[in-house]
Amino acid sequence: MGAILQSLGRTVIAGFVLLLIIIELTAMMSGTSVSMSHAWSAFFMRYLHVMSGVMWIGLLWYFNFVQIPSMPKIPDEQKPAIGKVIAPTALFWFRWAALATVVTGLLLGSMNGYIMAALTFDRPYLAIGIGMWLALIMAFNVWFIIWPNQKKALGIVVVEAAEKAAAARLAMLTSRANTLLSIPMLFCMVAQQNGGL
Repeated sequence: MGAILQSLGRTVIAGFVLLLIIIELTAMMSGTSVSMSHAWSAFFMRYLHVMSGVMWIGLLWYFNFVQIPSMPKIPDEQKPAIGKVIAPTALFWFRWAALATVVTGLLLGSMNGYIMAALTFDRPYLAIGIGMWLALIMAFNVWFIIWPNQKKALGIVVVEAAEKAAAARLAMLTSRANTLLSIPMLFCMVAQQNGGL
């Protein structure tokens, strides 16, 4: 077990193997079988969507609740570890999780036949439509405002000190805007399925 848990890759693979075992066991215990029906495919896409979203919003909240408030408390000689190692890695997973969340969400809406109705705010899909638009705005912010400015702030792209400071501030403010948007976005995503709006 230690060999599995010492590697993130092996841990994730083991997690999916455990998932498959649980699926198979529950199917056997209930006397059913797992079939690749439309309902199962849509459910699995929703699972991937939620898993991607947990990664995305989890990292967004990590940045805003942990990393940004902690930076002033970190001694200057230790800050390069954050800026050169931790932040670039976290930002890699952050932006790709954002893209995966959007892609799986759009595929899910398409598979279930409500994508256009949601994006145009048709009444039965109003909550999910609002949530989708908020998520699209947030994903745009990640890829076209936060990431380009973080590259400057972290020194991945070399710029003058004043531009670096301005880029860091814009990335932080946009990240805070995404945190603000994440609260109603998550509500809308859950509300559609549970009659909250």
